[in-house]
Amino acid sequence: MRVLLLGADGFIGRRVTDRLLMDQELQVTVLGRRDSADIRFDLTTGSPGALARFLDAVAPQVVINCAGATYGSSRTLIRSNTLAVATVCEAIRRSREPARLVHVGSAAEYGPVPGGVPVSEQAEPRPVGPYGVSKLAGTELVLASGLDAAVLRVFDVVGPGAPTASLFGRLAEGLRRALERDEAQVRMPDLSGYRDFVDVRDVARAIQAAAVSAATGVVNIGSGHAVRARDAAQLLVRASGFEGAIVEENRQVLLPAQAGGPGGDHLPGHHLPGHRAEGHRPEGRVAAGEPVPWRQADVRTARDRLGWRTQVPLEESLGDVWLETACRV
Repeated sequence: MRVLLLGADGFIGRRVTDRLLMDQELQVTVLGRRDSADIRFDLTTGSPGALARFLDAVAPQVVINCAGATYGSSRTLIRSNTLAVATVCEAIRRSREPARLVHVGSAAEYGPVPGGVPVSEQAEPRPVGPYGVSKLAGTELVLASGLDAAVLRVFDVVGPGAPTASLFGRLAEGLRRALERDEAQVRMPDLSGYRDFVDVRDVARAIQAAAVSAATGVVNIGSGHAVRARDAAQLLVRASGFEGAIVEENRQVLLPAQAGGPGGDHLPGHHLPGHRAEGHRPEGRVAAGEPVPWRQADVRTARDRLGWRTQVPLEESLGDVWLETACRV
């Protein structure tokens, strides 16, 4: 099977690349803006016609779109998460043999949901910030495209390779500094929110499963369990051996558009440096809207239609985050 991968340099995209390249039944071509890509193309500025010509040359049977911005101005988010998706959909429609499309969406598209209840794919999306709005617009474009397409609505991604601007990337770096400097505390945002944490390697497996499946429409990708961020943080603290205190900052501040993979870490007071998944330079902070105190995926569709379920426990995932951080030179 010939696969065209978009967004191979991002947190999720790197793991998807690794997994696809291990499958000898797949022929993988990478399209992106960097020199390492097989095909150099900028989805935010390139035309659908130009992209369609590349598609005709490669003739992929599946296009996997992991590309997108997770931080920046509203303009950057719209161009990267909405306009780029429109370009991809139109290019596939124009190509001689339209490929199947697997698009990576975000749980931020749902916005606030009732506490204590898993959110299903049938829930009405009500995103609260520019990131969630731009991702939802991209999802709606895919669903309305008429293509053979699936949108994987990914929840809160953790694991090795987590950006230093993500919740646990920040905590790991803070723990490392505290241990090196013999400091007694690490400051973090409010960790009272509940999130559905899913390992990035499990997400890559889900994307691979979707690529070779016949599933269409929206599919939630999460662990199916809500964990208080404070409890998850303690798993990382224990892995590090840090014996000091985690001091939570409870003040409300501007949030990055999305700070922990597609699901985001929108916890109260969560203020992190900007980062992105696909090379988009920050152009100013944006407010993410009101915090989302609860997020848990209903994952029955993923089990039934993709034959997928998580394999990496949260403790192992966060242990690997620490191992990578501690070994970083």
